[in-house]
Amino acid sequence: MILPLAGCLFHSHSVQRQVSTAPLKSATSQELIEYINSQSAKMQSMQATVDIDSSVGGVKRGKVTDYKEIRGYILAKKPAMLRMIGLMPIVRNRAFDMVSDGQEFKLWIPPKNKFVVGRNDMVEASKQSLENLRPQVIYDALLLQPIHPESEIAVLQKDFETVTDNKGHRVEQPDYQIEVIQKGKAGWYLARKIIFSRTDLLPHRQLIYNEKGDLVTDAKYETIKDHNGVDFPEVIEIWRPQEEYSITLKVLKLDLNQPLTDEQFALQKPPGAELVNLDQGQHTTALDGNPK
Repeated sequence: MILPLAGCLFHSHSVQRQVSTAPLKSATSQELIEYINSQSAKMQSMQATVDIDSSVGGVKRGKVTDYKEIRGYILAKKPAMLRMIGLMPIVRNRAFDMVSDGQEFKLWIPPKNKFVVGRNDMVEASKQSLENLRPQVIYDALLLQPIHPESEIAVLQKDFETVTDNKGHRVEQPDYQIEVIQKGKAGWYLARKIIFSRTDLLPHRQLIYNEKGDLVTDAKYETIKDHNGVDFPEVIEIWRPQEEYSITLKVLKLDLNQPLTDEQFALQKPPGAELVNLDQGQHTTALDGNPK
């Protein structure tokens, strides 16, 4: 009685793993680390004209809201300065203007007459997409930071990723992952993963984590091109899972290593604007144009 039952309840079938047949390149962990550090050293500043797509929402919010493409301008200067300006569609009025010196940020939103200031590590989960923007998030996604052997540990992991082959099939393809481990206040933690394609040995994704182990930024890079020895992507997709918003930057024009002054990163609160200080949780309206 047992044998017939067993034959009816249990069946087996073969499972085939779909693996990419694309030619793969090889590299050592040291070669990949040297690539990251050399590319970082070559780029000291950038100016870019971009188109910006953004969306807000996901599982936490229960819906996703997409925002129309707007024109934008980005200035970046090492060690940690960034300015990003977005213009409204059609009329080209300023939608937002934000700057960071690496420690603090300022965000001016003219349509709301709101001026937001705070530390770079301050995150306010607002329902409004513009109020979630942080210059440091853009800076960290744009520019691959070097790996410092005196304060960081970098290890190589060989893994697989799912890609689409030239026939439109979803297949698995080997990749390289450089995992960067830093020492935080509570000990060592995984700070970021830099994922290299095995077809061209270029970084096409970067995952950034906080000290609690949460994924805070997922940046993807497409159409990487050489600009006088500096590799830079034409499309950058940034996903912030904690706040549930995404930004896609499409680079239209790019100038690297041109002189930039500190004055180009100066942003003052306009007179009469509402001041939002995230460090203090205060909302004030200063008629004299000076933060209080």
